[in-house]
Amino acid sequence: MLGAIIGDIVGSPYEFESDKTKDFMLFIPECRPTDDSIMTIAVGCACAEADCKNEHEFKKLLAEKMREIGFQYPDAGYGKRFYQWLIMNEEKPYGGYTNGSAMRASATAWAVDTLNDVERLARWSAEVTHNHPEGIKGAQAVAAAIFMARIGSEKDEFRKYIEAKYL
Repeated sequence: MLGAIIGDIVGSPYEFESDKTKDFMLFIPECRPTDDSIMTIAVGCACAEADCKNEHEFKKLLAEKMREIGFQYPDAGYGKRFYQWLIMNEEKPYGGYTNGSAMRASATAWAVDTLNDVERLARWSAEVTHNHPEGIKGAQAVAAAIFMARIGSEKDEFRKYIEAKYL
């Protein structure tokens, strides 16, 4: 989770650059947390406070945390559809299929103890807003890779797993 947030902050000034390079300064004055950092924190809070085996409880608390924390940072760079979801206070997802659900999923890899449970929790974390299959798969792939690294899997092992299951 901290890695995701640090990466988001460091990459924030370069987010919409078309020239991708590894030669850039870290933590320049333009660095800031974005919507991805804010929603990663919301997922982390939901994972810490909810019963992560109870779908309804987890999703309800996650939506509450997303709104509670999101409202504190209204200028974090939310996409238009996500921002509309945030302020409308509806319980249903808006059909998102972008990478937002994957960007915020890291905490799910630490909240439960099996790969199946991680993938299920990552799916739930995505489904709150991103009910398109690609948005869900992105969250699951990120969480699965983090979990496999967490338990000591070799990089080649989880690369093969992700490619076989999610590409």
